Amino acid sequence: QRRVRGLNFVATTRRRMFLRAFKTSLKRVHRKKTRKFSSAAKLSRSSLSTFTEEENMMRETVASWTKKVVAPKVREMDQKNQLDPEVLKGLFEQGLMGIETPTNYGGNGMNFTSAIIAIEEVAKVDPAVSVVLDVQNTLVTNAFLIWGSEHLKKKYLPALATETLGCFCLTEWGSGSDAFALKTRAVKRGDEWVLNGTKAWITNSAEAGLFIVFANTDFSKGYKGITAFVVERNNPGLTVGKKEDKLGIRASSTCEVQFTDCVVKSENILGDVGVGYKIAIGTLNEGRIGIAAQMLGLAEGAFESTIPYLIDRKAFGKSVADFQGVQFDYAKLAVDIESARLMTFNAARLKEEGKDFVKEAAMAKYYSSITAEKVASKAVEMLGGVGFTKEFPVEKFFRDSKIGQIYEGTTNIHLQTIAKIVRKEFDPSFK
Repeated sequence: QRRVRGLNFVATTRRRMFLRAFKTSLKRVHRKKTRKFSSAAKLSRSSLSTFTEEENMMRETVASWTKKVVAPKVREMDQKNQLDPEVLKGLFEQGLMGIETPTNYGGNGMNFTSAIIAIEEVAKVDPAVSVVLDVQNTLVTNAFLIWGSEHLKKKYLPALATETLGCFCLTEWGSGSDAFALKTRAVKRGDEWVLNGTKAWITNSAEAGLFIVFANTDFSKGYKGITAFVVERNNPGLTVGKKEDKLGIRASSTCEVQFTDCVVKSENILGDVGVGYKIAIGTLNEGRIGIAAQMLGLAEGAFESTIPYLIDRKAFGKSVADFQGVQFDYAKLAVDIESARLMTFNAARLKEEGKDFVKEAAMAKYYSSITAEKVASKAVEMLGGVGFTKEFPVEKFFRDSKIGQIYEGTTNIHLQTIAKIVRKEFDPSFK
């Protein structure tokens, strides 16, 4: 018993000494923090809803232009299944087609988050126009910035920023989610390559002047034979096929693109022979953040089109917005939208900081696309009869929302990507 009491005394003494030392250390740290309070304040972290002056200016400018120029044309473009040429021209004039492109190549030289903000703001009014600038900025331009030779950058980036629409030709009729099963072939002939094959579901292709085309140069190497070629629209052998009559995002063109003995010079290879799969993966990871922003903007647009009506609409002597059941509905939607917003801009900031963002991009795209459909559907329901008519924009938002769970990676593909990364985080040996 004396031995036990002795051990307890020792333990208690040590504990007291530790606590005394810990308190002394805390006081010392507190004094240092107090002396350096002003410096610490400057280094404090910002919230994800805090943007730079330049980013806020981008948001305000795009929102103003979109409401003034795009909004009056949304219904007509949807009905005609066609992008208004003046809207496309305006996207270039507003500097929205080369947001990250350095100024020496004719662009704005802004950051990735600015591009995401622009995509989001345009989607609040018309997700179809939003995807036009999304593909231009996050897929086409980024591919040139990261993989293009100086020759290709000087030749094409100024045009892409000011007048030429681009498209990303990866998908084929037999290779959607299994993108690297593509059958388009490129055969070397001297200092040229001859392309043969057909691409499907190509966004922007009806109006595009420049095509990034993925073709396999050596099928024996599998996906490591895939190479990215830059092809101009007037290239003999390139034909833009039928335009799809889609459920939603109808102003955005989606066409088949055919290549029949289409000759391309070796200097028009992006990156190098056989690295096309890296270009596709890298650009699509960034593109997923763009689609997350598009779906976020869609959800916000549907929400903002609904709540004012619920406030003004009276039933049983009070505003519909004041019924508890309705309040629960739009409160939950507000939570979903805020969650999608935080995910999207977290992924964008991670990308800017040069950190790994693949999981976060997949999460943002998955969650934002689910949220977009959920919000648009509930908006139609809460509006009642008027929500089911084309007089209100929410029925279009509802139709536009479905594509978010399909292109640039289906919902299941993103869940699979997330699961693989989570699995590896808990077991580094997992491949």
